[in-house]
Amino acid sequence: MNERLQIISLHVDHTGFNKSLDTVMGLAEKRQPAYVCFANVHMTIEAYRNKIFLDQVQNADLVLADGKPIAVACKILHHKKQERIAGMDFMPRLLELANEKRMRVFFYGSTPEVLKTLKQKINQLYPTIIHAGYISPSFGVQKEDELVKDIDQINDSGAQIVFVSLGCPKQEKWMAANSKKINAVLLGIGAALPVMAGIHKRAPVWMQKLALEWFYRLMQQPGRLFKRYLFTNSMFIFLLTGQGVKKLLK
Repeated sequence: MNERLQIISLHVDHTGFNKSLDTVMGLAEKRQPAYVCFANVHMTIEAYRNKIFLDQVQNADLVLADGKPIAVACKILHHKKQERIAGMDFMPRLLELANEKRMRVFFYGSTPEVLKTLKQKINQLYPTIIHAGYISPSFGVQKEDELVKDIDQINDSGAQIVFVSLGCPKQEKWMAANSKKINAVLLGIGAALPVMAGIHKRAPVWMQKLALEWFYRLMQQPGRLFKRYLFTNSMFIFLLTGQGVKKLLK
C-alpha cells in the first residue's frame, strides 16, 4: 500500500512510474476489478468542489500524479520527490508490456473516428496485442440498457486492460460506478487517447518540464479550455498557497 500525499483535498499515491506499471500489470493479469486515476490540476479542483467526486477518486486503486504541478506540489508541501506519472506516457508504456505478453486490451470512449485511427496505430506499433474491443458510447447521459450492454461486451471480450477516455470528471465517475462490475483494470486516460491516435499533438518536452502542457492544449482548443484553465489554475494556486501557509504555521 502506497503512502498518499494530500494536495489540497485530494490524496495522491507517493510512488514511481515503474512501480505503478508493475501494479497495473499485476491487476491486469488477474483480471481483478480495479481502476486508476491520473490526477492533474483540473481533477484536483473538481475534487475540492465536489465531495462525492473526491470520494470517487479516492476510492481508486491508484491516484497518480499526472500533472507536473501535482508532482511539484508534493515536493513543496511534503518535502518528498514525486515522479510525474502522466497518462500520456503511461499508456504507450503499458501497451508495450501488454504487447510483450499478448494481453487483451479494450478501448472505451472518444469518437468512432478516433477509435478507427487508434486501431490502425495499435496494429502498427503493437502487433501482438489482442484487440478485445472498441466502444464509443453515446454522448450525454448513458441509458441503463446501453451501459449494461457495454459492460457485458467488455467482460465477454476477456479484456484485461480497459482504457477509458470520457474526459474528466465523467470518466472517473464512470469507473467508480462500474469498476466492480468489470473484470479488468480501468485507466482513465482522457486526452491521451486522441494523442496516441495522432489526432492531437502533445506539447514539446521543454513545455512538459516547465509545467506548461496545459498552455499547449489551450492553444490547440482555446474556445473549449480557456474558462476552465483560467478558473482551475487560479484556484489551484490560491488553495495550494493556503495549504502551504497552514503547514508553516503548525
